[in-house]
Amino acid sequence: MEQVMLAPAEGLTSAEAESRRRAGEANTAVQGGSRGYAEILRTNVFSFFNLILFAIGAALLVLTRYQDALISVGLGLINAVISAAQEIRAKSKLDRLQLLDRVPVLVVRDGRDTEIAPEQVVRGDVIRVRPGDQIVVDGPLLDGGRVEADESLLTGESDPVVKHPGDELRSGSLCVAGEGHQQARDVGAHSYAGRLTAEARRATTDKTPLQRRIEFIVRLVMALTVLMSGAILAQAAIEGFSLLRVVQITAVLSGLVPYGLFFLIALAYTAGAVRIARHGALVQQVNAVESVSNVDVICTDKTGTLTTGQLSVEEIIPFGSFEYAEVSATLGSLAHNATTPNLTAMALAAALPGDVWDVRDEVPFASSLRWSGLVAAEGTWVLGAPDALAARLHRPIRAGEVTARAEQGLRVLLLARASSPLRDEAGRPDLPMLEPVGLVALADELRPDVVATVERFRDEGVALKVLSGDDPRTVAAIARRAGIASAPGDAVPGADLDGLDDAALDALVARTAVFGRVAPEHKERIVRSLRRQGHYVAMIGDGVNDARALKQAQVGVAMRSGSAVTRDVADIVLVDDSFAALPPAQLEGRRIINGIGISLYVFLARVAAQGLVILGVTMLGLGFPYSPTQVGLTMFTVGIPTVFLTFWARPVRPDPHLLRNLARFVVPAAVVTATFGTAVYTFLYEMIYHGFTSGRTPDRVIDEFEKYTGLQYGGNTDFTTASATILAQTGLSTFFCFASFILILFLLPRSRAFAAWTSPTGDLRPALLVMVLCVLFSAILNVPVLWDYFGLIGPSRPVFFVVLPALLLWYATMTIVLKLQLFDRLLGLEPPR
Repeated sequence: MEQVMLAPAEGLTSAEAESRRRAGEANTAVQGGSRGYAEILRTNVFSFFNLILFAIGAALLVLTRYQDALISVGLGLINAVISAAQEIRAKSKLDRLQLLDRVPVLVVRDGRDTEIAPEQVVRGDVIRVRPGDQIVVDGPLLDGGRVEADESLLTGESDPVVKHPGDELRSGSLCVAGEGHQQARDVGAHSYAGRLTAEARRATTDKTPLQRRIEFIVRLVMALTVLMSGAILAQAAIEGFSLLRVVQITAVLSGLVPYGLFFLIALAYTAGAVRIARHGALVQQVNAVESVSNVDVICTDKTGTLTTGQLSVEEIIPFGSFEYAEVSATLGSLAHNATTPNLTAMALAAALPGDVWDVRDEVPFASSLRWSGLVAAEGTWVLGAPDALAARLHRPIRAGEVTARAEQGLRVLLLARASSPLRDEAGRPDLPMLEPVGLVALADELRPDVVATVERFRDEGVALKVLSGDDPRTVAAIARRAGIASAPGDAVPGADLDGLDDAALDALVARTAVFGRVAPEHKERIVRSLRRQGHYVAMIGDGVNDARALKQAQVGVAMRSGSAVTRDVADIVLVDDSFAALPPAQLEGRRIINGIGISLYVFLARVAAQGLVILGVTMLGLGFPYSPTQVGLTMFTVGIPTVFLTFWARPVRPDPHLLRNLARFVVPAAVVTATFGTAVYTFLYEMIYHGFTSGRTPDRVIDEFEKYTGLQYGGNTDFTTASATILAQTGLSTFFCFASFILILFLLPRSRAFAAWTSPTGDLRPALLVMVLCVLFSAILNVPVLWDYFGLIGPSRPVFFVVLPALLLWYATMTIVLKLQLFDRLLGLEPPR
């Protein structure tokens, strides 16, 4: 882009500025960056599976089967609403994200200073920069200016940077001292702040391992259901089923897809987020509840994360004849009497008492000077960096005194006394000859519990890496104090990463724990490298310079005291700024994963068994074993229990072989359950069918079935078939419900009686849950409104005398199959470790 250097007084005319604004060269705020609301609603509500459900529901409504329609469509619609609401909430937050303040700025227009809004600045404008102003565009400092820019928001570097004419001023930095004029070269989306904002707004939600596994399971079940549906519907067409019957069969088959798993995950994530919040971590992206439990590498900034950003006095070393008390008293008084205290002065004032001095002149600290001073009736005192004062000392100090402490990550300052003023004849700060009085060493203050938290992560096998914009030696020393393994000299500066290809970078990142002087793009590359190596990465930060790395990591964690941009892009916010909130969050995530894993066993065993029963009964030509409302019992028999099981789970490490172990349990459980379920259905169906056709059925029984079916007996074949079907369906649903409850005891046994799959847990709650569920289902079978709603019949002796023995035999068979691992032996699987 062509650049024309302008003298500060010139600037643009109003006409030139308007012309450039119309040409699209204004500093317009970055817009968009994520999917639109219409697209979010379309992809979540009108997904392929939801469209199938909606078509079935519409057909059932047309056929006046309102209860069936509600059962068929309701859960899919709830899932769609939840997922759409979560994405819309995230989009709303990202769209509001802005790195720059929107306070007015001064530009030179028509030869005079004019105050305008930042978005009215155009390329080529000359902007006046004063202390306290935020830089809103990119461009050089013009002739005649000299400023100190705080770029910590962008780079993490804590010390202000002196800018001379021709040096670059980047948008997002802050002028802390000096004055000058800047030429606007890169504006709007082309500026550094604009690019950072656009990157931060980009939606980058990763699916977690559990979400991917469940999505795979659901897609697999959908594919199998489609194949099974084709065969069954073809048979229905051959047998001449009515349109209503075909639609009901389709609704039942679609109900086999365990879509409720997504609802269960959403509910478990929400409950987990509430629990994690009690430990001081606010979950903003719900799947972060699970993600944090998978983390094996944590990358963290130094300032604001490991440290508080404050300093503490570690050591005071007097020189020569000066006493410790005298040096400490002087340091305290110097700090207490400073009119513009910095972090150093505040740390000294907090640690040391001081007297009120009669101050006559003050030279405040500036990064260009690297010293500050006071002229008072009590003497003239200077405090600054040893190397900045070295040339003016009457006698040199021992270099080893400073070097040894600097290598420990301490900030070392020299206190000196002067006998001459601190300014030259023009009033500019100027160092006179100095007498060294003593050294003071200050340390970055570690956050409480950091050391214990680091040790806890190390015990859990989680590696930590420090990525900071500060000096590598300082960062390495802080890392060692926090307990993060790093030998002196092992810290790598960000400049060493430039020019490395991916393979070389991966090797360097794998063996290095501390990186210093890193820019935002370096942090992003390091996180990307770790992900390339198969690690699950969390990034902790507090500044805008961390935002890109937070977006790149699987879990982004921000401090509440950090920048608004970082908080908005983070998955988790530590509301108490406490690093110690993460281990409890990780344990809670593991509890959620383990609970959902247990729920998967129950869900899939029920779904697989139902599918096999449908195939078996259809092949036997005994009608269809379910109605849509009976499939709705899955929510009662599986949905409700799995919610409790998820919350009661133990916080164990995620099962790396979840899919394999699911198959080892679900396949034998489904085959055994389906075999007994098909037998129960067949026996009851044949018993009623042959009883009616033989003419030996009592009138009382005929009257009851006329009421259940809405048909008249009179030798009517439809009546006979409907009566046999509804009794067989009631027996099958009763058997399946009780069998599903007992499966919970196999998965979480309290005693050895059910410990065929796993060892006893000693937890009484699952057994109590099973008892309550059995009582509730028995109530359904005895309350006319409830049994009618679910398409069942009331209390029936045939059902009781068939289902009870079947359950006992099923229990014995399950115990033998699981204990002897017959399925594993059949397929030649290795025994679990």
